[in-house]
Amino acid sequence: MPVFGQILGIEGTAWNLSAALFDCDLVSLVSRPYCPVQGGIHPREAAQHHASAMKELIGTVLTEPEKIEGIAFSQGPGLGPCLRTVATAARSLALALDVPLVGVNHCVAHVEIGCFATGCRDPIVLYASGANTQVIGYLNGRYRIFGETLDVGIGNALDKFARAKNFPHPGGPHIETQAKEGKYIDLPYTVKGMDLAFSGLVSAAKDHKAPLPDVCYSLQETAFAMCVEVTERALSLTGKSEVLLVGGVGANRRLQEMLRVMCEERGAEFFVPEQKYLGDNGAMIAYTGKLMLESGVSCPVESSRINPSFRSDEVEVTWKREVPGRDLPGRAPGAQQRGAEAVITFREGKAEKHRVSKRYRVAALDKRLITERTRAEARLIHAARKGGVPTPIISDITPDTIMMEQVRGTLLTEDLSEENLQEAGRVIGLLHRAEIMHGDLTTSNLILRESDGKCVLIDFGLAQATSEIEQRGVDIHVLFQTLESTAPERAESLKAAFITGYSGTFEGAGEVIAREHEIELRGRYL
Repeated sequence: MPVFGQILGIEGTAWNLSAALFDCDLVSLVSRPYCPVQGGIHPREAAQHHASAMKELIGTVLTEPEKIEGIAFSQGPGLGPCLRTVATAARSLALALDVPLVGVNHCVAHVEIGCFATGCRDPIVLYASGANTQVIGYLNGRYRIFGETLDVGIGNALDKFARAKNFPHPGGPHIETQAKEGKYIDLPYTVKGMDLAFSGLVSAAKDHKAPLPDVCYSLQETAFAMCVEVTERALSLTGKSEVLLVGGVGANRRLQEMLRVMCEERGAEFFVPEQKYLGDNGAMIAYTGKLMLESGVSCPVESSRINPSFRSDEVEVTWKREVPGRDLPGRAPGAQQRGAEAVITFREGKAEKHRVSKRYRVAALDKRLITERTRAEARLIHAARKGGVPTPIISDITPDTIMMEQVRGTLLTEDLSEENLQEAGRVIGLLHRAEIMHGDLTTSNLILRESDGKCVLIDFGLAQATSEIEQRGVDIHVLFQTLESTAPERAESLKAAFITGYSGTFEGAGEVIAREHEIELRGRYL
């Protein structure tokens, strides 16, 4: 494997233009951010800023051009005009210096510089920035997206609220300051399985009549709790033992505290890089470019086109190896099992599902979610059974606990065959015909019952009574994401088998599958 010396990296996906030199460590890092006079980022104005500042920026970093052995640039995702400006500069430098060129995925670069700066090896990553909110983990040669925003990134969501309150850009630090003096008020909390959405939360916060510090505090508490919950769910699903926070919103102290508390409760290690590596920066592009070049990846100038919608799971990660002992866990046998939000105790053929309190959530929100989800789960399990869906039979319920029969069998995630996915599709078709969305439709929540081979649906904690095509589409989207993350080589055939079963029991299947595709497209990098 070749070893490269200094790599020049240029980052400019959005508001911050930055360049860095990386050898065995960071050599230099310089940034020239675009600061709008008012409002948010205007892509054309940001690109014009980048073009005007590029020469001076590169001149500051590139003091010894003869030492440069490669040029790396942010190829996407990002704002098209900004990406084109950066790519043009990178191509020109690579040709002038006669060195290799490599296009870097911006999201992957955040993860890699975070691992470099903190020393973590195999984390679940919460990537929280302006345009992106994703939960990412390395699996089978790629960075898989286990969950993400379905509408707007956390940073942009905060900025929308901030603009409505006439806070300067970026709005996050001003919201954080106001929140220190606030008290909690109820705001919408929208988590859909492994995904989340912020639009309803922001709209409610903007219109709320409570004192501004209270609204800022509650907006933060709610939005960050959503992010941490999805991160915890991915941690539980994958069996990993590290959590890494990256992205500009990661600078928020309250978000860091919530993740740290969650990790302590689960026995995981929490990592966050120093400030200079959190937001968009040239160092992350240079470092990731070095990893890619040393693993044999580069791109000719003629094929270095930008990709504004470049997904992190499109990148073949040639420079990383699997960490031993990190296989996806099944449901281990035993008297007690712990999921992301509940502890299930098995005794005498019964399963006692007890929702545990989360210290990272403010107490009022925590109590509300536990009570709402417990009651809703019991009610919707009963409704699903009436609709023909195989579910556990409930015998008792309290505000935080449901007592039900123990379903013995094999988790679908442990036996992902086309036959089993078709049966799962048939069951979910019945569920949607009964006007219920599951809300956490992963392969760990379907059990192949040993007594009759039927696919039994469990864990209705995030279920909703709804006839909306959108909500049904989100259900299928969550399941398909799980298949892509856990069985990437067979995902398409498994999805096709599911659709066959789903179409057999639900007349509106075609419309829902079309909506799932729309959700997938619009939920990326808005």
